[in-house]
Amino acid sequence: MTNKAKNPNVKKNFDLEERTANFGEAIIDFVKTLPRNVVTIPLISQLVRAGTSIGANYMEAGGASTKKEFRHKISLSRTEAKESRPWLRMIARAVPEQKDAARRLWQEVQELVFIFSAILK
Repeated sequence: MTNKAKNPNVKKNFDLEERTANFGEAIIDFVKTLPRNVVTIPLISQLVRAGTSIGANYMEAGGASTKKEFRHKISLSRTEAKESRPWLRMIARAVPEQKDAARRLWQEVQELVFIFSAILK
């Protein structure tokens, strides 16, 4: 009996394509809750770009035709994940009432950084 047959949620927990897509969607949902002002607008823009491109690059890695191309796309996913962290931190400072939500997203993206780093090793 496979892990999936034992527990249908196992695949979901380890499906990186789904996990990165969920993260991008969570970023979109999060920024919709933020006020728009001179400080937050550029932070939101940067966070949306970085946070939603993690999954896109991961999906492109899955279609890579060479190991070199695969590593490059995984590296881009890791770079975008790393870039998401400071934007989340700055948003937490700019909108203190959203600090807890930003922290949860930061923790998830930190795990993604670790995963992509492990793949690259």
